[in-house]
Amino acid sequence: MMIRYAVVGAGSISQQAFLPGVGQSANSKVTAIVTGHRDKAARLADFHGVGQVVNYDGYDALLRGSDVDAVYIALPNHLHADYAVRAARAGKHILVEKPLATNEQDALAMIAAARDAGVLLMTAYRLHNEPGTVAVLDHIRNDAIGRPLFFQSVFSFQTAAGNHRLKAASWGGPLQDVGVYCVNAARHIFAEEPIEAVAMAHRPIDDQRFGEVEASVAALLRFPSGGLAQFVASFEAATVDYYRVVGTSGDIELDPGFRFETATKLRLRRDGEVGETQFPHIDHFAAQVQYFSDCIKAGTPPEADGEEGLADLRALLAIETAILTGQPQTITSRPRARHPTPDMVRFVPATDRRLVL
Repeated sequence: MMIRYAVVGAGSISQQAFLPGVGQSANSKVTAIVTGHRDKAARLADFHGVGQVVNYDGYDALLRGSDVDAVYIALPNHLHADYAVRAARAGKHILVEKPLATNEQDALAMIAAARDAGVLLMTAYRLHNEPGTVAVLDHIRNDAIGRPLFFQSVFSFQTAAGNHRLKAASWGGPLQDVGVYCVNAARHIFAEEPIEAVAMAHRPIDDQRFGEVEASVAALLRFPSGGLAQFVASFEAATVDYYRVVGTSGDIELDPGFRFETATKLRLRRDGEVGETQFPHIDHFAAQVQYFSDCIKAGTPPEADGEEGLADLRALLAIETAILTGQPQTITSRPRARHPTPDMVRFVPATDRRLVL
């Protein structure tokens, strides 16, 4: 049984990653592309063997049909909630890019719509299905570094002018786009929800890219056990993506740690010894969609459900408020019982077969 997806939004992440990834999966296929650029999408559809291309005004009619089981929403952040709720009401399962929404009210509406319709909602945390990410958590749970105390991370790259991630109306910016990876990693490393955020940001006055959003954000999260998570997310710096966790008796590092274009590499230091593990370069999006389709077929809620996306959203909103006010912000989220586990990893080889328009 193949789970049939409609790709909603045919931008760069769909072109570079999701469409090629579905082609690599063993249990999923794309049967429709929903876009405002039919001519470009027609080329994508031809390349990937997708049967339908519809405009956004044809979305609801598509959902009423029988050719789609689930949707993948890769729209600008402020549109996630609307398209997710409409899919849920039509009885379609939902895989939505992060951040889940731009405010808590919309996130809760998405969660409620999926629950009421009896469909699955998953936040697209592809790293939860990646072997290096899960190996870090396994090492920490197995006391490889003692009790984790400090988390440090940088996720940065240069963002081109005109990118939708630079638009305030879309809730763009480095915090929302890549800082969410740092927040999510820290939450699972400490296996707790953060309770306080402090933060500051930088916006250069001589760079037109950053007329609407910050260029760099630095944040510090405090956890109930005393754990501290510090990270920098930036759209104006060289390409760097790593995190390091220091514990009471050792430390562990994943570098690279976040991007889908490169394989993760783990370094573990303890008692004067250093061990390294190079993980295979898997197709993150194939692994993610294969996992979600497995959940759909089994009727099993995914680990990275809507509540998982909401937990990160609450931290992002607190960090944003801390930047604006210069004051520490309290975060209130219920503890999460589920975390990424080895059975969620899918070893799907990376592919170079893609069409980028």
